Amino acid sequence: MKNKSFKAVVVEEYEPNKFRRGIKDRNISELPGGEVLIEVFYSALNYKDALTSRGHKGITRQYPHTPGVDASGIVAESSSGRFAAGDEVLVTGYDMGMNTDGGFGQYVRVPAGWVVPLPGGLSLRESMIYGTAGFTAGLCICEIIRNGIKPGSGKVVVTGATGGVGSLAVAMLSKIGFDVTASTGKPDKTDFLMNLGAREIIAREAVNDGSTKALLPQRWAAAIDNVGGLMLAALIKSTKRHGVVASVGNVQDDKFQSSIYPFILRGVMLIGIDSATRPMDIRLKIWDRIAKKWKIDNPEFLVKEVTLDGLDDEIELILKGGQTGKILVNLKG
Repeated sequence: MKNKSFKAVVVEEYEPNKFRRGIKDRNISELPGGEVLIEVFYSALNYKDALTSRGHKGITRQYPHTPGVDASGIVAESSSGRFAAGDEVLVTGYDMGMNTDGGFGQYVRVPAGWVVPLPGGLSLRESMIYGTAGFTAGLCICEIIRNGIKPGSGKVVVTGATGGVGSLAVAMLSKIGFDVTASTGKPDKTDFLMNLGAREIIAREAVNDGSTKALLPQRWAAAIDNVGGLMLAALIKSTKRHGVVASVGNVQDDKFQSSIYPFILRGVMLIGIDSATRPMDIRLKIWDRIAKKWKIDNPEFLVKEVTLDGLDDEIELILKGGQTGKILVNLKG
């Protein structure tokens, strides 16, 4: 297969700090080293993919480059004893789609240590409905449960609830019995969030009312925050005693201020969630739960499917904050 050609999104730096992208023919011989060559059937669009699709040297240093931090497909070739041709697999995170060519191409070659066998209970397509966003939401849920928060402990709030991580977190938490409050700046998405299982929909201003107090009334048993900035600070101040705040994103700001009082008077736990470099044993555990106990009932409700030809509009929309749910990329369509 060394000289086989395939289609891929390619981002090029045609002048210093000026970038363009398009669908081009690539050759398997151009792919980086790695023990496992995968024919990609599905990928997914993440915010990080949109940034590097425009040229973002904080994420991708060298161009030309193919984005896509997610991929699922069939092993085409393997020099690893862990995998054989024909195995169904998925890859999320690590360096794929950053400085290693990613899932917006019909083939990827990656180290065997990045590859997850497709868990029983998920199809290749379903695995990319979850992708990095679902895996990240799963890590948050795992931390919430590990620290003693159970269904019945109280309300769990998810901020940025219409995005990829947020919408999957709402659906997965609801699936296993948590009382989920969804916070959003998109009031027209109430029906969308209710259909995912949220029991209450509130505006983001109802979470962050601009108070400068060190402590606020205790509202949340746990929180999953995709927003950062003032929103994260408000969540910390309003989380119940021994509650958990999982920090995932920085849509609003990558900085926040907090006093020490929520931590030393209420024992609030602030947990950072990094999904890209989690070790394989954690990955296998989370993916097994996603495929079984946490598997949501209505995944198609939150998915829009596109081919490589349809990615441009979705990239621009996600960068403007207008995306809802997940964008699934079909590379066989």
